Amino acid sequence: MQTEIVISGFGGQGALFAGQLLAHAALDAGMHTTWFPSYGPEMRGGTAHCTTILSDAPIGSPVVRNPRAAIVLNLPSLERYEPLVKAGGVLAVNSSIIAKATTRADLQVLRVPADEVAQELGSPRVANLVLLGALLARLPVLDLDDVKRTLEHAIPAHRRDLLPTNLEALTRGAALAPAEATPV
Repeated sequence: MQTEIVISGFGGQGALFAGQLLAHAALDAGMHTTWFPSYGPEMRGGTAHCTTILSDAPIGSPVVRNPRAAIVLNLPSLERYEPLVKAGGVLAVNSSIIAKATTRADLQVLRVPADEVAQELGSPRVANLVLLGALLARLPVLDLDDVKRTLEHAIPAHRRDLLPTNLEALTRGAALAPAEATPV
């Protein structure tokens, strides 16, 4: 089975990192995967998004029109990707900074206060992983423990001090997913 996930936000919110982590975890788990990043010349503050595809078979193209899931870290990302997610798919929304209600009744919507949880953990930079944890709890395409193991060996040496916070962000997000979901 093939699952397409779009992760989108402002540059600096970690959308590309979350997608890359997901792709590496899929490889470590023996899956086929692609990671297709896109960002404007502004980088920090501009729009950045990526598409990560996970599959148990070879993937024909990294281009996706209608993903099965999306993580949206800001309002422009919600406005762009909510209409594109497949019916029955999952939309994980950073409710800390997106007050706008979703309009589709045919999606599982996770409204997760990712920025608030990240602040509680002491690092505003982990909101992306809070939402990734929530998404993986609702869309079990990859085990959360696989993502954690990949993070443990992939994090660069100069960021090792952030590992416990990153792992806790994934766990906290996964714990919030069942309570925050709007069923289809």
